Amino acid sequence: MEIIKFNHACIKVQSSNRALAIDPGNNSQLDEALDGVEAILVTHEHPDHLDLQPVLRALAGNPELTLHAPVALAARVLEAATAAGVHGAEERIHGVGPGASFEAAGMEISTHGGMHAMIHHSLPGVSNIGYFIGHRLFHPGDSYQVPEGIAILTLLVPAHAPWAKIGETIEFMSIVGAAQNFPIHDGLLNERGLALVDGHLGRVAAERGLDYRRIPNGEVVDLEP
Repeated sequence: MEIIKFNHACIKVQSSNRALAIDPGNNSQLDEALDGVEAILVTHEHPDHLDLQPVLRALAGNPELTLHAPVALAARVLEAATAAGVHGAEERIHGVGPGASFEAAGMEISTHGGMHAMIHHSLPGVSNIGYFIGHRLFHPGDSYQVPEGIAILTLLVPAHAPWAKIGETIEFMSIVGAAQNFPIHDGLLNERGLALVDGHLGRVAAERGLDYRRIPNGEVVDLEP
């Protein structure tokens, strides 16, 4: 299994010459991220995780492309796709909740979590689905809810957000205890911010015998070297 990071939270996952994309949002290079994928997984509705118009164009351009997203969000994407004349949208756009299992791009996937981390009590709650892919890789979306019943080998760690603080990030990585840890959700940080986050997470990972390293944008990373 290989992954490619496209800035912020968008990840392409490749296995056996097949590929899917997770969270194609507006902080990422979507032409490249969506090129050649068979499926799109969306964790939640925020635009840095779903840039709707490029996704609709991808669905229209590839009649085999499928999309999975939280139920209410999938319904909105389906409405937009239908209005845009996307062929076969009803059969290709799927709403999922926590506890589901399905296959996409030849990879086994299970869903976890349920809600976005709280930003502030004055803001409405947002559904958030974490995806566990190929019995190895976990993309939590915008949540530090630790999934149960799975052994995560590679964790994508949301490193910076309006809802996050570094102590919670460290605890999430530590409790999950994945052998490999790669930061995501860091597209708003400058070089100093990235260095600060990497310093904290790298130090704690090393103390616990875990691997932590940054994924260069656009570079193929083999998860099973």
